[in-house]
Amino acid sequence: MTISVGDTLPDATLLRVGENGPEQVQMADKLKGRKVVIFGLPGAFTRTCTAAHMPSFIRTKDGFDAKGVDEVICVAVNDPFVMDAWGEQTGGTAAGITLLGDAASEFTKAIGLTLTAPPVGFYDRSQRYALYAEDGVVKVLNVEEGPGVCDISAGETLLKAI
Repeated sequence: MTISVGDTLPDATLLRVGENGPEQVQMADKLKGRKVVIFGLPGAFTRTCTAAHMPSFIRTKDGFDAKGVDEVICVAVNDPFVMDAWGEQTGGTAAGITLLGDAASEFTKAIGLTLTAPPVGFYDRSQRYALYAEDGVVKVLNVEEGPGVCDISAGETLLKAI
């Protein structure tokens, strides 16, 4: 079942690179009592994700801060090392965006937003989406209809909606 507005986001274990290597991050800890933006995408270093999706959240990060958002999180079905390198390469890390690898697709499957596209080697990846949640409850959810498009899931669209 796909997550909807009004639903509570599930807990899941994601990964990031910390000072001593990979660290587990519980999504529940990121959500409890906080205002959070999460944007999900098919994969780090892919064309639309790199050229459009991440840049839209870099451009809007200050706007989210001004609206009281505690954290902007990017989730992709990649390992934490890839997410770390991509965050450095795109400027997402420098902009203050948290990059989390959903290596086992645990969170992505739990919210019902998986994408499988064998011609490009994507299995159990994430659809492109952006959401805003307060205390873990989804208030705004924007899911793209087609691949290679970043319109309703762009940072600017989500910022206007909250």
